[in-house]
Amino acid sequence: MREALDSISPQEIVARLSGSPEERAALIREGAEAGVAETQAVYGQMLLDGGDPHAGFAWFNKAAAQGHLMALNMVGRCYDLGQGTPVNKARAAECFRIAAERGLDWGMYNYATALALGDGVAEDKAAALGWFEKAAAMGNAKAVNYVGSFHEDGWVVARDMTKAAICYARAAEGGDFRGQFNHARMLAERGDLAAARGWLARCGETATPAFTEKARAWIRGSRWPELEGALPC
Repeated sequence: MREALDSISPQEIVARLSGSPEERAALIREGAEAGVAETQAVYGQMLLDGGDPHAGFAWFNKAAAQGHLMALNMVGRCYDLGQGTPVNKARAAECFRIAAERGLDWGMYNYATALALGDGVAEDKAAALGWFEKAAAMGNAKAVNYVGSFHEDGWVVARDMTKAAICYARAAEGGDFRGQFNHARMLAERGDLAAARGWLARCGETATPAFTEKARAWIRGSRWPELEGALPC
């Protein structure tokens, strides 16, 4: 099967990837079945997103067995959320730890989250901050936001609102919806309600419905209830 794929010209690959969704999926499936770890990981995500978590979980495992770090991270996510397999927080944390130690920023972020919450592993906020900082140094916007939260709340480190605000601004610029909301909060505190509205609108573009509702509740109880209108209905 891999030999057959090797015989496909670059032009044909481009043509098939530019074709219908079915053609693209077929090409990715061929690569996965041929044993290409990258396409196994992609195919696993397609299956997960398409409503077949059991098959997605199986393909993530095949790619992870070849050392594909994002696939290993996704095996952890499946264990964490019970997608295609029963929930097993300890196994999830172990997958995240291995991916983190091998240099994957998303593994670092997920392992840090597990450590911060004591989810499948002993709670260790100091270690969590260390992993969040490592992921943040690699440009992971969600990790940058959490570094900001540690400094705002005074977890492990002294409370530092200036550093928190800097982190939230970086996370917001990096596209993290939680960072965008937190940046908007900091801007509102400084009296810049126009800029806060802009960041709340951007937050609403990608935030989950659950987070949007929490954001609405916070705004309604704040000194600036008029900002609620910046979030989508």
